[in-house]
Amino acid sequence: MLSGGCHCGAVRYQMPEEVGHHALCHCTDCRKASGAPVVAWALAPTDQITITGNPHAYASSENGRRYFCGACGTGLFYTNEAIFPGMTDVQSATLDAPDALPLQAQIQTAERIGWMATAHDLPAFDRYPGPSEG
Repeated sequence: MLSGGCHCGAVRYQMPEEVGHHALCHCTDCRKASGAPVVAWALAPTDQITITGNPHAYASSENGRRYFCGACGTGLFYTNEAIFPGMTDVQSATLDAPDALPLQAQIQTAERIGWMATAHDLPAFDRYPGPSEG
């Protein structure tokens, strides 16, 4: 089992290592909900995910529900019974060891922010750059 949780620790979870998919989602809905250019999701059977704490739900669409920590705001889960019955998408960047789950794909790239297609070409710094580096 893999474990993870929110930033403040009020919500923790365990999920299986075997997932239906593990993908970076570029859709507008994920971007608006997270404030990030992309969100990583790992799909697992809901009955194989154990959650401690009380995540809050937000109806982001007719069938979609986004779950987050009410204390710190960390986005954690997404369900949509019309698309993924009996399944929960877990925001895999909230795993304690996110590298334990290999990434498989990028989805919804039709909605990707243009500059994300070449982000890997930008200068990279191990830490926040100092005044002379940025």
